[in-house]
Amino acid sequence: MKTFFKLFVISAIIYWPFMAKAQEIQPADSTKTKPAESDRNVMLNASNANGPRQISIGLPSEDVSVYENGLPVVYSSAVQGVSTHWRSDASLKHIGLMQINETAIATGNIAYAVNSFPNMGTDEFQGIFNYNTNHFGLQRFDLGMSGAINKDWSFAGSIYQNFDPGSFKLRFTNYVDKTQLYKAAITRKLGERGSISLQYKYSNSRRLEQIVEMAPFIYVGDGSVKEIPGFSLGTSSYSPIAGRYPTMDMRNGNVSEVGLNDESQNRANELMLNMDYTFSNGLQWKFNAKAMKSYNSYVWVGAPSINKVNNGIEEGTEEDPDAAVYYVNGTDERFTGMKQNRIASFHYGNIKAAMLTSELYKTISNHKLRLGLNQWYYNVKYWSNTIRFDHDVTDYPTMLSHTVNDGKVANYAYNYGGSEYYDGKENKLALYLTDNWDITSKLNIYVGARAEYYRYRGKSLPFARFDNFHIGATVPGTNEKVTPVDFKGDYFNYALAATGTYRLTKHLGLTIDGTMVTRRPRLEDYATPDYPSTAQTVIKLGRAGIFFNNDWINLTSLVSYIGKTNNRTVVNISHPIPGNSETMASAFNYDIKTIGWTTDAVIKPFKNFNLHLLFTYQKPTYEKFETTVTFSDGTSSSINATGNNVTEIPEILIEIDPSYTISNRVNIWTSFRYFSKTYANLSNALYFNGHWETFGGVNFKVNEKLSIGATVINFFNQSGATGTIAGSELIQKDEADRFKNTWMAGKYLRPFTVEFNASIKF
Repeated sequence: MKTFFKLFVISAIIYWPFMAKAQEIQPADSTKTKPAESDRNVMLNASNANGPRQISIGLPSEDVSVYENGLPVVYSSAVQGVSTHWRSDASLKHIGLMQINETAIATGNIAYAVNSFPNMGTDEFQGIFNYNTNHFGLQRFDLGMSGAINKDWSFAGSIYQNFDPGSFKLRFTNYVDKTQLYKAAITRKLGERGSISLQYKYSNSRRLEQIVEMAPFIYVGDGSVKEIPGFSLGTSSYSPIAGRYPTMDMRNGNVSEVGLNDESQNRANELMLNMDYTFSNGLQWKFNAKAMKSYNSYVWVGAPSINKVNNGIEEGTEEDPDAAVYYVNGTDERFTGMKQNRIASFHYGNIKAAMLTSELYKTISNHKLRLGLNQWYYNVKYWSNTIRFDHDVTDYPTMLSHTVNDGKVANYAYNYGGSEYYDGKENKLALYLTDNWDITSKLNIYVGARAEYYRYRGKSLPFARFDNFHIGATVPGTNEKVTPVDFKGDYFNYALAATGTYRLTKHLGLTIDGTMVTRRPRLEDYATPDYPSTAQTVIKLGRAGIFFNNDWINLTSLVSYIGKTNNRTVVNISHPIPGNSETMASAFNYDIKTIGWTTDAVIKPFKNFNLHLLFTYQKPTYEKFETTVTFSDGTSSSINATGNNVTEIPEILIEIDPSYTISNRVNIWTSFRYFSKTYANLSNALYFNGHWETFGGVNFKVNEKLSIGATVINFFNQSGATGTIAGSELIQKDEADRFKNTWMAGKYLRPFTVEFNASIKF
């Protein structure tokens, strides 16, 4: 709290001269500068039941995409997952979608983002209780209440309880997601001019989704997959029965046994202050600030490769006299069957964050002006411990052990390959200005500019990882000790945005917009052995098109270009020689560009019927995407993906969302989303065919107090894989045929699910 207070004082000193002169200032809602972009179905997510969807703009997704009162829900999702501290629950009075130009100017990110607004108090008592369940056993309870204490004071509070067992039973815990959120707020009216609110929030979340998100399948070779015998994608468990593993703490070298459930703990305490005040001259001041302290941990379990084993010997290693022999763990029985190699990363972070955003709004003539300030501070101590292990390829797989020297091990390669570490601080101090200018009744111009001073300091471990890597260990072949090394940066970032709309007729108009954002490395870019390039990353977006609005249709059609230079990524590259399970993490920078066309329409052809249509064509490609990695045995492998399509991003996206309301009481709706072929490795040799994601439901308003409903997810019951194929990083197009009918592991679609909900207002 001391840090937060210091930042508040410093920011007030910086900002006050602008406030004092703001008699002549202030803007408007920049989201109204052009035809509205759809925020429909933002919470329908076929990959994650507990967070908002990612809306593709042709680039890999940005960091934090959810905001609360204009502030990031979490400063960085690299350690603290958004859904561990935020849910779309009864505490929120409104959820909207921030446009790309707005996020660029107000936050420094470039992406569609969800902006949510909590209920801080009401003049009259009101309450709502929501209950959700599904046929897998989900139990979710969500209660929100608010009311008046007297004519000047009001309150609000909420309780959110989520107990989600997932779509299959785990043997070491009861829930894939167990999340509890508590909020309490109090508000003081400032006469007729505004209000000031204080909210306390506590979150406690255990999320194991990154442990269970992988499953085995057979890659047919034509973009399709089929299930392996005895295993159903989405409803069979691929998490080992044992929930505990030995790990080495990379901070000190101590080895201890840890549990997957225990190491998926996230706790946070947050205090938020919000103020909205209008001066006598019409100047409006909005002030939002929060301080948060959290402990965060999660476990990610990857699945690099599946190989066949005969009588304990892995195929491809029969001639090697030193080849490991595999056994059913805890026995002397030699294993025969398909063997899955796994890597588990145990991530930890202690975080302190303090953020404030202050904005002045003023309408002067036909200008709506806004002057804003961000002061965001972030302090994190982060580390991750890694291990490798093997198991068979079955439902509830059995662990395997293998021979090492004269003994057997089930867990090995402590902190080798993927362990991470940094301890540092970030600070962003930014001023931004926007003008929403109605030049004439037909012509509107929106412009915005952001100037940001970005500073970071920290320590990391720029040493190649080796077996039993930790601080204080001796680097093999040298006398050098692994010791944290300082890094720092002081940079100027900026963002620019401009949008123009011109109405040719009462219904038809033209729109054009451009956005540019610059940035520098973040703390998490120093987590691996390779220091990031400090060259400026530049993101540019340009769009132009038409819009048409009348009583029955609202249509926007745009062509666009988006490019990003000096984008940083870390690729886990598997050893190309069969039988060698080594995986190296390689960090490097590359460029990316996308040309696209999007058409969005909301059609109301007759009363009570609504149809939303969205079509997007985009072609995201890599530029300057080249790297070489050298493995411990001296083998070197190169990757060159320049000109190839970006993995996981489809070229064609289609949404069809019809809904119909009967007698203002019954609403029937469906949502169909089509994703075209996506490439599953960097060379574009492997790919997944296009697929549909489907949702549907009915909501029935029984009376003014009670509403009930049902939702079906994946009602076509499609089963399939998504994402990338682990272990295929080095596979070229001329080698793709050897992957036909190959067993491998990857992410999968949410299975057919029926959900029920009820909502009671009181």
